[in-house]
Amino acid sequence: MGKSAKLALMTYRVQGIDHVQIAIPEGGEPRAETFYGGLLGFEQLTKPAALAGRGGCWFQAGSVQLHVGADPNFSPAKKAHPAFLFDGLDELIAALEAAGHEVRIGATINGVAQRFTDDPFGNRIELIEASTSG
Repeated sequence: MGKSAKLALMTYRVQGIDHVQIAIPEGGEPRAETFYGGLLGFEQLTKPAALAGRGGCWFQAGSVQLHVGADPNFSPAKKAHPAFLFDGLDELIAALEAAGHEVRIGATINGVAQRFTDDPFGNRIELIEASTSG
């Protein structure tokens, strides 16, 4: 059976992303709240009671939900990363730099300039100007 024939039989399709999860070290929740809730502007959510004892914290901005999970064997994600769209990216970059977070320039792909920073734990985060992403 060829590839196109296999695809024709599919009755499912991706609808979107429900959430993205990243890891932090145990006890890192206050720094995650400052970075994701304060600097990046995510609203903190209350974790469901069944999951609250595991540590970590959840955030949301628009339709984007970010789950930050505490991992006793934490190792920062240096390559894998979420990419967040922002209005006012230059203002965000200035705020990040003022708070001591380096912002690195990546490639320009299809007219979209990549910017990268690291969260307080060393996880790579991509920042994209929303007006250039469409």
